[in-house]
Amino acid sequence: MEYSIEVMISKERIEKKIKELAAQIERDHKGKELIFIGLLKGSVIFMCDLIKEIKLPIFIDFMSVSSYGSGTKTTGIVKILKDIDFDVKDKELFIVEDIIDSGLTLKYVKDFLFAKGAAKVHICTLLDKPQRRKVDIKSDYVGFEIPDEFVVGYGLDYAQKHRNLPYVGKVVLRMKNEL
Repeated sequence: MEYSIEVMISKERIEKKIKELAAQIERDHKGKELIFIGLLKGSVIFMCDLIKEIKLPIFIDFMSVSSYGSGTKTTGIVKILKDIDFDVKDKELFIVEDIIDSGLTLKYVKDFLFAKGAAKVHICTLLDKPQRRKVDIKSDYVGFEIPDEFVVGYGLDYAQKHRNLPYVGKVVLRMKNEL
């Protein structure tokens, strides 16, 4: 498949939004210890940049969860490939996600954490595609709402490529005769 990538959200806009989200999280949770759980692999860059801006005690862990395989559309089947490493019973958690699309993966993870005894589970996402939602789930902290486009960069990938782009870009398919 031939494609190009067009900048959708610049590095500068992302940096500004992360500072705003961090400030909001600090205000909302002043005086608390925060536990952030990043969903691998897409959330890593966003989570690292976000927690650097938060001036509260922070614990971090990661889960690896998959519903995409190597394609551009979710399979709808959620698999936990790596669970968290600590007890979350009676804890207040933040799931950090790169993008909420169908919501199936996030709902599964949120329910999974509640089943482990979490007291409260907040969601913080860089990107939200509400028009793709298949389940009723909302993020407490949203960076950007985006249209139904396939995007890469800033941690998001296409078949494990383009995660290191410093911006979020829209994947544009090209016909062979356009080359």
